[in-house]
Amino acid sequence: MGGVAAQRSRWSLIAFALAVALARPAVAPAEDEPGAELVQLVIGLVEDPDKDLRALGLEQVRTEAKGPGATRQFAALLPKLSAEAQSALLSALADRGDPAALPAVREALNTGGVEPVRVAAIAALGFLGEPDDARCLLELLSAAAPAEREAARASLVRVSGPTVSAEIAAALSQAQPAAGNTAQPAAGNTAQPAARNTPLRVTLIEILAARRALDVLPAVLAAATDDDAAVRAAAMTALGQLAGSEQIPGMVQAVLRAEPGAERAAAEKAIMFVCRRTDDAEKRADPLLAAIDRLNAAQRAAMLPTLGRVGGAAALAIIETSIASHDTVMHETGIRALCNWPDASIAPRLIELVRAEEHPEHGTLALRALIRVAALPDDRSPQARLDLLKQALALCTQDAERNQVLNRAQAVRTIETLRFLLPYVDKPEFAQQACESIVELAHHRELRDSNKPEFHAALDKVIQTSRDAVVVERANRYKNGQTWVRPKSPKRK
Repeated sequence: MGGVAAQRSRWSLIAFALAVALARPAVAPAEDEPGAELVQLVIGLVEDPDKDLRALGLEQVRTEAKGPGATRQFAALLPKLSAEAQSALLSALADRGDPAALPAVREALNTGGVEPVRVAAIAALGFLGEPDDARCLLELLSAAAPAEREAARASLVRVSGPTVSAEIAAALSQAQPAAGNTAQPAAGNTAQPAARNTPLRVTLIEILAARRALDVLPAVLAAATDDDAAVRAAAMTALGQLAGSEQIPGMVQAVLRAEPGAERAAAEKAIMFVCRRTDDAEKRADPLLAAIDRLNAAQRAAMLPTLGRVGGAAALAIIETSIASHDTVMHETGIRALCNWPDASIAPRLIELVRAEEHPEHGTLALRALIRVAALPDDRSPQARLDLLKQALALCTQDAERNQVLNRAQAVRTIETLRFLLPYVDKPEFAQQACESIVELAHHRELRDSNKPEFHAALDKVIQTSRDAVVVERANRYKNGQTWVRPKSPKRK
């Protein structure tokens, strides 16, 4: 008990001393001035072996005793502290935001300390660093320790300066394999191919995107037609976030360069994101149409699916011409382009294709597109969206298609949707999807709480019927008024 009492007494004295020091007005920084008294008190706390007292001192470093003189005195403590305390002080100095600590931060990194200290120093450079520090951070992107690489990446996103993005873009260019040097090594040669730079180049592009580095978009645009598919994909993702209409011609070349399939679809969507930044829906396709006009016939045909994703009357006219073609490939390309349409305005045409298209596989494509657009949020009422889903359901000929409708229904968050889904819980071929969609509706507390009796009865049926443990767990939690947190997607390596 005596030890506890002594500790409490010590805490009380420290709290009193801090209160007195903070209450005194700041004056010239002489050793015997109140400001110096506060600094020495904080230094004593930071050096204290007691973690709680040290945490109190670190909080003062973050928020009190302002001025570069005090900052330098705090930073001078770094070599005297344990590795754990150094890491904590570096973090506090970063939060303090005073560049007067920068020399000490650089020294902590350059002296080759233990990894946690180096990581904390690298992280602090993001808040305190200057443009010249970008070169060091760029070198650290290839560090052996993953924690150091991640810290360098985060700091490169944060570090300020007019030349930093240009430094990163230059590193991207330098990391690019020389032309003609992408072949695999000859038998017996253990040297790695030039593509070994792929992870670094992807990281550099992602950093530029996070920095919103509009001034170096030409470097990103060049990467979008790279020989490396991963680099192309990263560049197009970045362009989808940052580019404007003036980059559309280059992005068109990137779509043509992309491999058909997932890469091509992602590249098309990047152009769609850029075009959507135009408020007038009928003008969104204008820069894309202008770029397509400069292509040859085969390239124009290849760009039709991209045009379909953007939409608009001018795009529709071109696509309908393709659908009307007697050429089988052109006809199918037009169908696929129409099925990429970005909104439900195309629903009547899709219904027509489902009913009348002479090629069954094309009718199937149109039906899937109808199911997709039916539930999209737009100016239509929720009931209109649900009614269109029901219309799509009536056109389905296979249980897999009907289950797609039940899946999409969860996007229409109304009590009428719950009533639409509930009968399918009693049908074995649809029960599991219906249970999942009901639980997803119940996830939205405002909808659930305003219709408790119906939702509780539906959730009871889900608990009895579902074979998915997660669905059952969610149903039980929602019945009890509890929340459920959706697991995060695994982080990309």
